[in-house]
Parts: sequence; C-alpha cells; structure tokens
Amino acid sequence: MLSLSLGLMTSLAVVTTSAHAVDGTLTLYTSQPNTDAQQSIDAFMVAYPGVEVTFVRDGTTKIMAKLEAELAAGSTPADVLLIADSVTMEGLKARDLLMAHPDADVSAYAEGTHDADKTWFGTKLITTGIMYNTAADMVPASWQDLLKEEAKGQIAMPSPLTSGAALIHTATLVDNLESGWSYYEGLAENGAQASGGNGGVLKQVAGGEKLYGMVVDFLPIREKAKGAPVEFVFPEEGVSAISEPVAILSSTQNPDAAKAFVDFLLSREGQELALSQGYLPAHPEVDVPAGFPDRSTIKVMPFDAAKALADAESNKARFAEIFGQ
Repeated sequence: MLSLSLGLMTSLAVVTTSAHAVDGTLTLYTSQPNTDAQQSIDAFMVAYPGVEVTFVRDGTTKIMAKLEAELAAGSTPADVLLIADSVTMEGLKARDLLMAHPDADVSAYAEGTHDADKTWFGTKLITTGIMYNTAADMVPASWQDLLKEEAKGQIAMPSPLTSGAALIHTATLVDNLESGWSYYEGLAENGAQASGGNGGVLKQVAGGEKLYGMVVDFLPIREKAKGAPVEFVFPEEGVSAISEPVAILSSTQNPDAAKAFVDFLLSREGQELALSQGYLPAHPEVDVPAGFPDRSTIKVMPFDAAKALADAESNKARFAEIFGQ
C-alpha cells in the first residue's frame, strides 16, 4: 500500500466545514485491509478532530457473522459498515437495519454506485476482468476467449460459493452476456476450475500453474508492478464491479458523526485517498491508479444489487450444479 503523504493529509483537512459541530465516538466495522482502514480513519479524524474512531476489521463474511450475533443478542457497538459488496448491504436494507442519509452528495456519481434510497454508497470500483501469465500464447481480449481451445484446462476462477465478489461477477455476466448461463457451462466444459477467492487465482496464474484467471483488478496490476509475469485485461464486453459500499446502521448512537464519515469517503478528498491506496475511485472525475488504463476505456457492466440479492441462492445453486460443487 502507498503511504498517505503529508500533502494529502493537509488537503484532507479542508473538509472541516461544520466539523466543529461533530464530536463523540464512532465505531467502524470494515473488511478493508488494516492499513487502508487505519489510513481512512486517520484522514477522517484530521478533518473531524472532535471524533474518536475505532474499528473492527475482518473479511466481510466474518464481520457480518459478528454483527448478526450482536444484533441477535440485542445490540452492536457498530455505527458504520464499510464492506466489500452492495448485495450484503441490500440484505441489511431489506431488514430496516440501515439508516438513510438523504443529504449525502452523490451528484457526481454514476447511477448504480449507490442505493437510490441513499442507505448505502459505493466508495470504489473494484472490477473483475481477466489476468494472464505472460507465458500464454493467447492474449485474451474478450470473455469469450476463455472458451477457446488455447485456454482449455488453464483457467482459474474464484467460486461464488465462497467469494462475494465472485457472486456479483457471476450475476453480472449472466445478466449481461447474451449466452447467460451457457457461458458458464462453456467454461466448465473447457476445464475451468472454480474454488476459493481472488488471492488463490492470483497465486495460480502468477506462479504459472494456470495461464488465465478471473480476478479483481488491483491484485495482478500490483503484482505486475512488483515484477510478476502477469497482465490484466478489461474485456471488451465490460467488467463487473464491487463498490466497497459504506452504510450507517440504524442503531447508531452517533448519527452526525456517522453521516460525516460517509460524506468524507464520498468527498473529492476521500476519493483521492482511495486513489493513493491504489484503488479505482468511484468518483468519475478522480484519476486512476498507476497501471490502470484511461477511465474512459473501462466499461462497467450494469448491475442490480436488489435483483442479485433476490437471485443469490438460485445463482449459487446453478453454479454448483454446473461445476459439480
């Protein structure tokens, strides 16, 4: 991860409009890496020095299990959630567990990166495309290229049965590719192996065990910068994306500070912070990280989080049937 520069920390301090009116404590539950979470909190507290923020960090599945156990017991210390995917947020919204923030400024953001009712807000665009080992003869440009003979038995992909990003990716491709589920049937016939999460895919392709992989963008882009023999492709049909959304729990004891935290992440300064951490910011006017193509060349496929939530179990069942899991 890139360290937060003094200049950026100074610029973040300009987000102090009404900051003096916000104070108290705030507890964040997040699936961000520890370094990113600490940087986000430190930058927020520069802008809002009256707020003391603590955080609990784990994978989205474990964070949600902790939250659910606390809710079942009657209360949770969590005020704000910052987790991997919008489908999980939609589930919480359906149970009236999220607080709307109607004054949040999303005027610059694309439709679909936030909830229309303003209960959750995407903070990044973490896309899934194709990585390949530079030893591969075929350079893929399309999702359809993974169905070619050159890719037979050489494809690794995360499983939507264990990865939230992979579940969103599956739903996105099924809903946007003309072939729908037939595409996944073709992958299975071509010997694609689906298991675990994105880290395992990166390891297999970077190590040459497989030549091609479906994976989130920043992993191979960072590994390439470190010298790994990999490349990443944004397929011509488009990519899926998770948005690392932030939301306020309806049970928060400090709604003013919680809203300020959301506003900070959505602000230009908060999005510049995401950029400094090596992520593609959700704000369309903020630059892209080193190693990424021009933003105008990245096509993100449409995605309906509410529909994906409704289809989640049937999508998992269909995937498991196709891949024998």
